[in-house]
Amino acid sequence: MRVLDIKVVFRGLTQVETAGLVTRHNFEAGHSVFELAETGPHDHMVDTESGNVVEFKDSVIEERQRAIAEEHGYEIVDHSLVLYVRKKDA
Repeated sequence: MRVLDIKVVFRGLTQVETAGLVTRHNFEAGHSVFELAETGPHDHMVDTESGNVVEFKDSVIEERQRAIAEEHGYEIVDHSLVLYVRKKDA
């Protein structure tokens, strides 16, 4: 892909993000991942070796986060949980 093509795609993604249709996640590995904004509560695992991002849902984690916030007198308005992982040796 040519540099000009990448700039056009990036500009388009930025506009779609501004419109609230996608959400950008910036991970420590220095890369961003865009996903549809209406995916519901979920969290991410980032493979530290490959950079792959895995989405997962866990109702127990979601409930525990809500309970912790409530115990401290807060309610969650947004959250981000990222696990940095690597494959276990077989």
